[in-house]
Amino acid sequence: MMDRVTAMSTAAQPAMTEAGANGLEAFKKYAADLFQEWGRLRNRTEKTTATYTRNVRPFLEYLAARQITHPTPDDVAAYRDHLAESYKPSTVGAYLAAVKIFFRMTADAGLYPDIAHNVAGVKLDRGHKKDALSRAQAQDFLNTGKDKDTLKGLRDYAIMRLLLTAGLRTVEAVRANIGDKRTEGGHAVLYVQGKGRTERTEYVKLGPKTDRAIREYLAARGETDDNAPLFASTAHRNAGGRMTTRSISRIIKDHLKAAGLDSDRITAHSLRHTTGTLAIMKGKSLAAVQEVLRHRSVDTTRIYAGAASRRKNNTEDMLDKMFQ
Repeated sequence: MMDRVTAMSTAAQPAMTEAGANGLEAFKKYAADLFQEWGRLRNRTEKTTATYTRNVRPFLEYLAARQITHPTPDDVAAYRDHLAESYKPSTVGAYLAAVKIFFRMTADAGLYPDIAHNVAGVKLDRGHKKDALSRAQAQDFLNTGKDKDTLKGLRDYAIMRLLLTAGLRTVEAVRANIGDKRTEGGHAVLYVQGKGRTERTEYVKLGPKTDRAIREYLAARGETDDNAPLFASTAHRNAGGRMTTRSISRIIKDHLKAAGLDSDRITAHSLRHTTGTLAIMKGKSLAAVQEVLRHRSVDTTRIYAGAASRRKNNTEDMLDKMFQ
């Protein structure tokens, strides 16, 4: 790492042999300082930095409980296996990633070797944990939201269309401001602050029907401040304020249930999967879908291609028809 990290880390590092609660808390503070500097150097968001800091703490507690003062690669592997007994693979992966970054930083600063580098991770299911909707199911979902008699009804329908047709995450809908809705090349667009991003540098295009739904909602709301949230709360205690991801997820879930789609595998995030899957089924390229969904890696987008291919494959129906 850079000299500043080395200086900061050397000054803050408690002895790894220090025992007891005070020693553990001192080492947690040391880890937090390291991650803070790591986040600053790599321009990570405060939320990302806080997540890694939080995720490395169980490892430090694991070491302290077993009085391990000089951890080895075997200790990291044992910790991984320990986590696997209680957590799903994605959670184990998140905790292990924090440990790997932590020891990468200590090695770069010349404080402790990178003992986690060669420790294998856990195998993750590359498929989606949430189901995508079929075109008919998606239409049934939209049909439950055409209440234009109330401000809430107009807002909810606009959110439903936006998440379904532009593939937004709930957090991106929450972060959106009125001023993020603009025109590019004669087309209505919405600039979004994506996951792990600090600025609104990417945009999604708004189809005519989705654009109209948003315009009708904003006209009824009467808000014109560019810095005001695009979608505002109607709750008494937060009227006009920014919504939360939980509130948007609940709205989407309620409408999914109203459409007869009541399953743990169908949630607000299913709408994003639906965007990608239906787009590929209609012939859009991986590159086009990657751009719309703003995936950093095309490998993530390929998952949608696999789902679309499986849906199109009617081999079982063909074989079924062969027999009486």
